[in-house]
Amino acid sequence: MSSVLTDLFPHPIVQAPMAGGVSVPQLAAAVSDAGGLGFLAAGYKTADGMYQEIKQLRGLTSRPFGVNLFLPQPETADPAAVDVYAHQLAGEASWYETELGDPESCGDDGYDAKLAVLLDNPVPVVSFHFGVPAREVIDSLHRVGTLAFVTATTVEEARAVERAGADVVIAQGVEAGGHQGTHRDVPEADGSGIGLLSLVAQVRESVGIPVVAAGGIMRGGQIAAVCAAGASAAQLGTAFVAAHESGAHALHKQALTNPLFARTELTRAFSGRPARALVNRFVREHGPYAPAAYPDVHHLTSPLRKAAAQAGDAQGLALWAGQGHRMARELPAGQLVEVLAAELAAARTALSAGGTR
Repeated sequence: MSSVLTDLFPHPIVQAPMAGGVSVPQLAAAVSDAGGLGFLAAGYKTADGMYQEIKQLRGLTSRPFGVNLFLPQPETADPAAVDVYAHQLAGEASWYETELGDPESCGDDGYDAKLAVLLDNPVPVVSFHFGVPAREVIDSLHRVGTLAFVTATTVEEARAVERAGADVVIAQGVEAGGHQGTHRDVPEADGSGIGLLSLVAQVRESVGIPVVAAGGIMRGGQIAAVCAAGASAAQLGTAFVAAHESGAHALHKQALTNPLFARTELTRAFSGRPARALVNRFVREHGPYAPAAYPDVHHLTSPLRKAAAQAGDAQGLALWAGQGHRMARELPAGQLVEVLAAELAAARTALSAGGTR
């Protein structure tokens, strides 16, 4: 691993920040204590809610950890298209006996307030999704001793991350579960994402900062593969959804290996931005018609998802999952880190032995 990272975590394993309640303090603490890098997800939380989770995490571990922020998005949604989608979802609201959410609530996710908290109460790492923060933002984080990680899904985005002064680029392949961290939401580009190994190799040749690989990684052998391709570490999300400490709904954890959910798909159905989820009824019925309107659609469907969870209906949940979801293991998070590290060591030994023949 790059020396920038080895001081933070001995194992090249990063627990992806998963918004929506999955990345709870208990999960991040267990990963960090085991030698990985645990993350909190500030997305969809208030600034105070984020601060309280940071305080809780600091009470659980003395090891380094990270906090993830969503970049504010430009106002590009077509209100008419959102209104049409709301009419289509009226049947869902009736079925779950709830109201649709307000699509215009909190468009910037409280970004400035959260950033102010993180500058007043610095954490070891802050990562960014859905774009590149301004150079002055990264400089301000550096002044308080915080490293900046930024997601990129293309070589061009990775170069923009480096130009902004970030310390690490997270190369996210199309295999990744949850939202694609594209810097601009371009509907015409849907389905044209780059596979992780190709992306890591291209990014490694294009930037001088360390690369963390993300997308569909579930085993230590895959970590060895992305490191061989040029990554310094791997970021795993779906692998930790099933962990004992994960805050994911029990239905979400069970769905990862349930044969009823045979595949994943990039869909705008739940949030208005491309995100990889297990294909369920909601994705099949609404995905083809969901507009490019983030975060409007996220707020619109939020009550539906909460009602589906309360009703125990996995067919109405956003079951975020990467392409390797069937390989999920229900283990304590710390044990999972140890197993991944052992698999990684075995894979590296095998590669080394093969190279000397």
